[in-house]
Order: sequence, then C-alpha cells, then structure tokens
Amino acid sequence: MASTPTEAVVTGRSSLSAAPPMRDTRLDVLRGVALIMIFINHVPGQIFEYVTTKNFGFSDAAEAFVLISGIAVGLAYGSGFRPGNRLKMAIKAAKRAFTLYLAHMITTFMTLALFISGAWLFHRPGLLVEINILAVLMNLKEGIPALLLLGHQIGYNNILPMYGALMLMVPIILLLNARSPLLALGVSGTVWLLAGIYEVAPHNMLIESYWFLNPLSWQFLFTIGIVSMLHIKRGGTIPRHPLLFAAAAGYVALSFVWVTGHLWVFGNSLAALGLPTVITGFDKTFLSLPRLLHVLALTYLVISIPALSRILRRPADHPLTILGRHSLNIFVAGTILAMIGQVVLYITNKDPLVGPLFVIAGVATQFAYAYYLERKRQQGKVKGKLVTEPATIPVPVRIGGTANAHRRPDRK
Repeated sequence: MASTPTEAVVTGRSSLSAAPPMRDTRLDVLRGVALIMIFINHVPGQIFEYVTTKNFGFSDAAEAFVLISGIAVGLAYGSGFRPGNRLKMAIKAAKRAFTLYLAHMITTFMTLALFISGAWLFHRPGLLVEINILAVLMNLKEGIPALLLLGHQIGYNNILPMYGALMLMVPIILLLNARSPLLALGVSGTVWLLAGIYEVAPHNMLIESYWFLNPLSWQFLFTIGIVSMLHIKRGGTIPRHPLLFAAAAGYVALSFVWVTGHLWVFGNSLAALGLPTVITGFDKTFLSLPRLLHVLALTYLVISIPALSRILRRPADHPLTILGRHSLNIFVAGTILAMIGQVVLYITNKDPLVGPLFVIAGVATQFAYAYYLERKRQQGKVKGKLVTEPATIPVPVRIGGTANAHRRPDRK
C-alpha cells in the first residue's frame, strides 16, 4: 500500500483572469503638451510665449487642461459611481480636492518666498508689487488667513483652486449623469450661463475682485468632458458629420484669423448686439462662449481626423506620455520654476537671451523630474508585484505523514 504522499500545489493567476486595460496615452500626451504651454505662458516676456496656443485661437492651454481633466475623471470615477459605492467615490473626490489644496498652498507660499527673496537679495522692491503680492504684505494679519482660505490668489497660481472646486462637484455631476446625461449637461450649462450673466463667482477677501478662474463657469467644460467620456464608455459614439466637421474647422479658422489679425475691434460689434458678455465676449474668468466653443471645436477636429489621433497615441515610455502621467507633480514643479523665471526676468530686465534659455532649462527640468517620478513608480510596481503576486513555485501541502515536495511518493 502506498504511503500518503505530499502533493505539490502550484498557485498562480488563472488564465481566465482579465488583463488590466491598456492606458490610453493620448490623454497623457495632450496633458503633457498643455503643461508645457502653461509653463511657457507663466514666464511672460520671452520669445517662446508668442508661439503657444493662446496666440492662435480664442482658448488656451487652461481650457484644454480642464477638458482633459474632465475626461480623465470620467475614466477614473465614472464606473465606480454606482449605488452602494457612491459615498466612497465622493470621499475619494474630496480627498483629491484636498490634495490639490495642499499643492496650491505649496506653490503659493513658494511664490511669496521667491519674490520676497528676490526683492531683498537683488534690491528690487518692485517685485513686491507684482502678481497680487502687495495686498498680502500690507496686511499680514488678514493676508495669510486669506491665502489659507482661498480668499486671495497670487497671480499665476489660479488653476489649482478652481480645479479643487471642480473635484468637489464631481459627485453631483456623476449623480445627475446617472439620472440622465442631458440633465447633467442642462443643469451645468444653466449654472454656467447664470454665473456669467449675473457675475456669480467666489470673491476675494483682500481686494475687490473675483477668483480669476470661476469654478461655477468652468464646471461646464469639466462636465462636458465627464459626460462625453461616460457616454463613450457606455458604447456611445461622438457623431461625425461633414457639416459638423466643416463648422468646427470654420470656427477654428475664424478664431485663428481673428487672433492673429488682431481683429478684436469686431468684438465691439458683438457687444452692440446687447447680449450678455458671457455670450459675446472673450472673458476667461467666466469662460465666455467664444472660448468654450473654440476648445470644443479643436477637440472635435482632433477626434475626427485619424492621422491626428495616431500622432497623439504615443508609446507608454514617450517623454510627453510620462510628463502627462505625472501631471500634478509636474504642474507644481512647473509653477515654482515659472515663478523663479519671473524673478530672474525681472532682475535682468527681461534680457532677450536669459528668458528663452531659462524656459528651455525649465522644460528640460520638468522632463527630468517626470522621468524620476516614473522610475520610482516602476520600482514601486515591481516591489509590489514581488510582495503581492501569488507564488508560482510548488508549495508542499501535508495530507498525511511527513513528506517532501521534491520526492516522488513510494510505490509498493
């Protein structure tokens, strides 16, 4: 009679388990391009500023960034926002908003430190009257709390507060979308229109003004991104029609001619129609209709032209893909670098050589930082895989007497 053997059991991933979906790198590439454009625009007074997207159309990189963020939120939060899991997703969005708040505090106080240090070290007190800093320094007792409560924003430090507010709106947007995508778009569009007509926006505490980027207005573009992505995830498609394509191309061309030809005088003719400024103007705070339509028209052209889609679909290890994948870290680093650049350009009287060289060095630094973050991410994945992945070696299981997994059972 054979003795009871020790059986070797091999544990591992089942061949039936689904592989994780491939990440669509087009969003990362577009986000990477937007980050570079934002950085260049935040170092005004150098030649590269004149070749960014804001010089060729009504919208700029900020609109692209918010639309892309909405699409990304639709991907990250949409599937999980279902009955029984909605509170968890709402908390996740709130945590993200708090992370954005902390990032904003870092860039804000770094900006203050850089401008104050520059004014002191280089004897250039004029730095203290730049980008809304003086209002804080003149009344620190109220200025610091205003910064902490988002009641005052330093110039070029405006995007993260707006983005954080949008993240707090995510549960409402997703809840409305769960009822009806048209309801979500209708409510969002109504809020955008009323905010623009009646100039409803968060107020600043130290000076009489609004937030530079009004979240009640920009949420419409953000919502369009979310709803569109969830529509596609449900199997829907973006309608493609020659008339729509012609309208989008025509509007982008009109915008190009308008901006490059400096035809802003025709804006007075639009204003003469008596319609609200949010419909006929080009205001960035309240995201006027011409700016909104421009970024949507550009997006429609990108998704309608296969060649553009192929160009944007870069490998996972492409520099722009890596840059966009670490967008928040890169944005924070880029903002701090841009503030350094503004100080450098101020104390060098906007030297025509210093500015471009600084921008080139700043962009290179951001790519280097992105590669550093990516290497850490990959190392973390490998380490996590080694710790959590089921073993693929024989594991002895005792069924009776003592035995060894490497011995064949005795036979009699």
